[in-house]
Amino acid sequence: MSHKIMAINAGSSSLKFQLLEMPQGRLLCQGLIERIGMAEAQVTLKTPEQKWQETQRIADHREAVTLLLEKLISHQIIASLQDIDGVGHRVAHGGETFRDSALVNDHTLAEIERLAELAPLHNPVNLLGINVFRQLLPATPSVAVFDTAFHQTLDESAYIYPLPWRYYAEMGIRRYGFHGTSHKYVSATLAEKLGVPLSALRVVVCHLGNGSSLCAIKEGRSVNTSMGFTPLSGVMMGTRSGDIDPSILPWIAQREGKTPQEINQLLNGESGLLGVSGVSHDYRDVEQAADAGNPRAALALTLFAERIRATIGSYIMQMGGLDALIFTGGIGENSARARAAICRDLQFLGLKVDEEKNQHNATFIQDDNSVVKVAVINTNEELTIARDVMRIALNETA
Repeated sequence: MSHKIMAINAGSSSLKFQLLEMPQGRLLCQGLIERIGMAEAQVTLKTPEQKWQETQRIADHREAVTLLLEKLISHQIIASLQDIDGVGHRVAHGGETFRDSALVNDHTLAEIERLAELAPLHNPVNLLGINVFRQLLPATPSVAVFDTAFHQTLDESAYIYPLPWRYYAEMGIRRYGFHGTSHKYVSATLAEKLGVPLSALRVVVCHLGNGSSLCAIKEGRSVNTSMGFTPLSGVMMGTRSGDIDPSILPWIAQREGKTPQEINQLLNGESGLLGVSGVSHDYRDVEQAADAGNPRAALALTLFAERIRATIGSYIMQMGGLDALIFTGGIGENSARARAAICRDLQFLGLKVDEEKNQHNATFIQDDNSVVKVAVINTNEELTIARDVMRIALNETA
C-alpha cells in the first residue's frame, strides 16, 4: 500500500520540504519557502514535470505551512489534506534522550524544548514547525528525526571531553555529532550497492558542504564523528573554523575586547574557507580564485583537504583499517578537485582514485586495482526521514 509522506526541514526564516510516495520513494513534489517574516518571501514548488515560483508576504511559519498545503491542493499534487499519511520533521538535537527517531507526542515535544539549550538556533524553530503541522493536520501522525541520533552509538571514549566530569554530568557537555541522517543514508546506500551488509564494512563518510563532518562507521555503528558538542568543531568548513587551539579565543577576546557572542560569530560566520581565502565561503568561488592565481584561495583549498585527510587517518587507526570511503554533500558530490586532493598519495592504504571516473562523478571512482572502494553518493535526508515515518508512525518498512 502506498502512502504520501511529507519530510520537513524548518529553518529560522525558511521551510524546506519534500512530498514522497512511499515505500517506492518516488518524489511527488519538493520546494522551499524562504524569507519568512519578510515582505517578499520566495515560494518555490517543483514536481518532476513542472515548477512554480512566486513572491508574496508571509508573516510567519503558520502562514508558510498553510500556503504550502493550499498550493499542494491547488496544483492538484494532492486531492485533500487527508491524502498526507504522515509528516517527518528534521530536528537538530536529540541529546542523549533520543537514540532513534521518535513519534511526536507531548513527551517528545517537551524533550525537544528542554534540549533547546543545546541547539538554541535550531530546536526552537524545529519545534515551531512540528507544532504548526500538528495544528493544521491534527489527525496525521508525525515523527521527529534527530541529526544526533545516529551518533548515540559512540563509546564513552569517543564522546567524553577531557574536562572536569561535572560539565558532562550536570550540563551534558559531550560530543553529540550532527549530519547523522545523511551519514546513515549514504552508508546504507553504499552497502546496498556493494551487496554487502553494512555490519561487515569499515567506512568513513565525508559529508562536505558549507557545513562539513566526517563519520567513522564500523559494524554498522557510528564510532566517531568530527562535529562535537556543536557543529563548529571538526574539519574546516565554509565559514566555520573547525578545531583550533582553544587558548586562541581568550587571547583574541582580550586583545580586541570581543564578547563571547562576537567570538562565536567569528568562529562560526567569519572563518573557514571564507576567513582564509578572503574570497567566499563557497568552495566553487574559492576554486576559481585559486585558478586565477590567488595564493590565499589556494591555501584555503589545501587546508580544507589536509584537515579532512588527517581526520580520515585517525578514523582508520581507530577502526583498524578501511573498506570504503564515501563522499557526499554539495562539495563531496560535485567537486572532483576536492576528492582528488583528499585521496592524494593514499596508495599505501590500497586506495587510488581513477581520475577519469572522478571527473565524471561516477558512483565508484577508485582505480581498478584499488582495494578500498571510493564512492560518490548523493545524500537524501528527506528519503531517510520518510522511511522513519513509515517505520515508526505507520509500522511499515520502506
